[in-house]
Amino acid sequence: MSRIRSAIVATALISLVLGTSPVSAAAASASGAAGGQATGGQAAGGQAAGGQADWAGVRAATAAFHDLSIAQAAGYGLFPGCFSDPTGGMGIHYVQFSSVADGVVDPLHPEALVYEPLAGGGLRLVAVEYVVIAASWTGATPPSVFGVPLTFVDSPNEFGLPPFYELHAWLWQPNPLGMFNEWNPMVSCAAAG
Repeated sequence: MSRIRSAIVATALISLVLGTSPVSAAAASASGAAGGQATGGQAAGGQAAGGQADWAGVRAATAAFHDLSIAQAAGYGLFPGCFSDPTGGMGIHYVQFSSVADGVVDPLHPEALVYEPLAGGGLRLVAVEYVVIAASWTGATPPSVFGVPLTFVDSPNEFGLPPFYELHAWLWQPNPLGMFNEWNPMVSCAAAG
């Protein structure tokens, strides 16, 4: 039940940014609609496209966000819920909601920061996520970061969002499934409470 409530709150927040009605997406989430299909690709074997320097630049640009208060001061707000699946965890997302709908992908300014809840309390930064609402993307091909295309997620989806593109980059928590896999078996929501 809390996951549905979280999806409805998230839909309302995104709808405020987009200036659309949250009713249809919230109804789809509340009805228990299954997650959307993902299409598109990632770098072969889930390995980093671009150079190590590219991703090192992202790490440097976002390293201060290990301190959640700095992320919040930079405009990242809580996207309700800690997401996990039998494959692994995704974690808790803090999102710059205005940048999700701007139709721009800036590698050094990801739309979301992903944190793992810790058993003793607190959060640990584990990944960044690039998110673009599909309706705001004007490119002829899917958006990409350093040559890695974002994956298309249709609606309805488990997040209660309109169709969007997304890409996780596990910069601070190695992922045995690949750097760009959506789920990471090394991340858990068990301490989310």
